[in-house]
Amino acid sequence: SKMTVKAVKMPCTAPNVYTKVPDGGWGWTIAFAFFFVEALTYGIIKSFGVFFNDLMESFDETNSRISWIISICVFVQTFTAPLSTVLSNRFGHRFVVMAGGVLISTGMVIASFARTVVDMYVTIGVISGLGYCLSFLPTVTILSQYFDKRRSLVTAVASTGECFAVFSFAPAITALKEQIGWRYSLLSVGVLQLSIVVCGSLLRPIIIKEQEEVKVQPPEEPTETKYMLENEQTRTSIESIDSGVEITTSPSNVPGNTKAEPKSDEPKEHVQILVENNSTPPEPKTKLLDFSVMRDYSFICYAFFGLFATLGFFAPSLYIIPLSLSLGISKDHSAYILSAMAIAEVFGRISAGWVLNKKPIRKIYIELICVVLLSVALFAFPFASEFWGLMTCSIFFGFMLGTVAGTHIPLLAEDDVVGIAKMSSAAGVYVFIQSLAGLAGPPLAGVLVDTTQNYSSAFYSCAAGMVLGAVFLSLVRPCKAGLCHRQQQCAEESAAEVVADLPDDFIEMDIGKAENSGKGCDGV
Repeated sequence: SKMTVKAVKMPCTAPNVYTKVPDGGWGWTIAFAFFFVEALTYGIIKSFGVFFNDLMESFDETNSRISWIISICVFVQTFTAPLSTVLSNRFGHRFVVMAGGVLISTGMVIASFARTVVDMYVTIGVISGLGYCLSFLPTVTILSQYFDKRRSLVTAVASTGECFAVFSFAPAITALKEQIGWRYSLLSVGVLQLSIVVCGSLLRPIIIKEQEEVKVQPPEEPTETKYMLENEQTRTSIESIDSGVEITTSPSNVPGNTKAEPKSDEPKEHVQILVENNSTPPEPKTKLLDFSVMRDYSFICYAFFGLFATLGFFAPSLYIIPLSLSLGISKDHSAYILSAMAIAEVFGRISAGWVLNKKPIRKIYIELICVVLLSVALFAFPFASEFWGLMTCSIFFGFMLGTVAGTHIPLLAEDDVVGIAKMSSAAGVYVFIQSLAGLAGPPLAGVLVDTTQNYSSAFYSCAAGMVLGAVFLSLVRPCKAGLCHRQQQCAEESAAEVVADLPDDFIEMDIGKAENSGKGCDGV
């Protein structure tokens, strides 16, 4: 069958068929959808702090009990990542993301009518948390499938939706609360998040089918004696006795050749059946969740990197304002520090995507450098004693956080980790492992702060986790190189065993046949 570079125009529900990764095409629409999914998921989560004081006053609860709303939400979002992978492989990315948008909106709308903080735990923590998982992970997975050379840059730019949302949603929601109250504001946010369903409808699946190229060499001689020697009794070629299939360079086997006709119809029919069976092999059944990535040492090291690095992602956003207030900095100036961190993160994500898009480059090493610099930024926070010192640390941290946060999941598609073929399953397992640090990290930092009565201890603990993450990240490439070397060695040993099992006269018999056939052709 004749392959085309791109499939014929089909309805929006049909998959896009390409002979290779398009690095564009409908992928630009996917990137556009991912930008808004980022803004309406992580952007809302990071902006939820504007409701904290209102919830504390309405429910008469402490700050720690209110903070568990987001903690449960983030934990459910990351803990159910394997479920998102299974559902995506079973029902497709489009349906899963649309269902996630419905869950997010439903949880937020119901939460606007909540009477206790426990109601918030269930609605926003569990229902919306599950929706966040079903919406975010399949979107970033299918975006990685549409791009190859530009994958890092496109993913980094599209992920800035989260940063722009933090920069714009917080003041917008604050102004809206003054007009209609926090409950109707939360209801409006839930209705706005329903637009994730529209973004999910744009996620057309992609199918990569390699184009089959049949190289036909024109015959140098008009006769068939150069290609085939027919046996007088069986009317089949000597080569077919050895291999079971006729040589395809024979003029009789070239499709569309009308000059050379076979001497018998039976062998021709037999060869055509073999070609048809071999040209359309049965497609392998897709696994709902491929746990074989857990046997890959490089992925295990990368998963431990994600586990420990997650400890360092949350500290500045949670503790930068309390730390600045403890140093005598005003609330207004403290808010400026947080805004500067968000803007710097945008530039960090774009810069990382631009650098990783360069060829040739070992992306895992660039990621390692960024993680090391991120550790330095965390260690620098406790040494800042005034506004401009904290501002400098926040800008540096925000920039480096953008380089890591926008690339650590797409890097799973690189051959140094698991590759694009196992990206979907690996992302589910990877985010699931991250959930453990996401749940344990904030309480651990809180215990250290309560024990030492110093906010600097939270930054030190996060910096220690980031350093451990850098250690495991440095082991990813050596583990992958060692695994490939062992696989190559095993393949060579297997090939040597096959050659050793062949009889000694096997090759000599074929050479003798070829020589006799050559003499027979000369005599004709």
